[in-house]
Amino acid sequence: MYGVRLAWGDLPPDLRSWVGDVLGGPVVTAVSQPGGFSPGTADRVVTASGRRAFVKAVSPAQNPGTPALHRREAAVLRTLTGLAEVPQLIDAYDDGDWVALVVEDVEGAHPSIPWTDEELRASLTSLTRLAGRAAPTTWPALEEELVGELGAWARIRQAGPATVGTPLDPWVADRLDELVDLSARTLPRLRGEAISHTDVRADNLLVTPDGSVRVVDWPWASRGAAWADAVMLLVNVRWGGGLDVRPHLGTVLDLGATHEDVLGLVAGLGGFCTEAGGRAPEPGLPTLRQFQREQARACLLLLRDLWDG
Repeated sequence: MYGVRLAWGDLPPDLRSWVGDVLGGPVVTAVSQPGGFSPGTADRVVTASGRRAFVKAVSPAQNPGTPALHRREAAVLRTLTGLAEVPQLIDAYDDGDWVALVVEDVEGAHPSIPWTDEELRASLTSLTRLAGRAAPTTWPALEEELVGELGAWARIRQAGPATVGTPLDPWVADRLDELVDLSARTLPRLRGEAISHTDVRADNLLVTPDGSVRVVDWPWASRGAAWADAVMLLVNVRWGGGLDVRPHLGTVLDLGATHEDVLGLVAGLGGFCTEAGGRAPEPGLPTLRQFQREQARACLLLLRDLWDG
């Protein structure tokens, strides 16, 4: 379940002309790409000369907050040059209303849902390589970025479980105090200097023809614990169903996590998605709340899988 997008033809003519200027010729083909929740465009484009690129563009008319995310992603990509796992930024456009990124086109497809063991291993390999590099010191700290997320169970406990719109799962209700404490203990453990994508899902990964994986969509990049992205990936795999992630837990532990770290981050993300899934819809993002509810369920299932070690 993903978002609803604009089409290439919905963009202002001046913006489309700018893309052609950047790429050295007019765009003759634009194919919208699935995945993600941005209400703007996300197109693989081809110019008259055959040059290819990926273009994403949005304005506040689609969603007030999304242009800022595109600006943030452009800044991130400018610092991630020369990494095999990350597509390179070609240019960015910002007229104060519309914001657009032109990025290297990656030949590949998103991992299968349900996930396969091979694609999970390849994705963990790419995340491990990225986690071995220090993030720019100008990037936000992961523990500061996720302080709200990991405080969700505490807010739910304080306000009352009824505030999330549906009754808490009995397993969660019986352990609510433990989940509050576990999330709080995990927050400082997210400190680190590694590159963290911070939004790892199948739709933000591309499996290339040689089987390697490249990581796309970087607006939430932060500086933190080397193991955090791998844990987020396991949540997405559990969301997709069909594949037992427990045999891959060793990769996460090899990145420096403890078993409690894994439980704590999964618990914290589950609390956030439980809370967010009960909120009113976001403008221009009609499917987001349902996805968050599904993510909450995936976190709960994974938490129960791992709870007793």
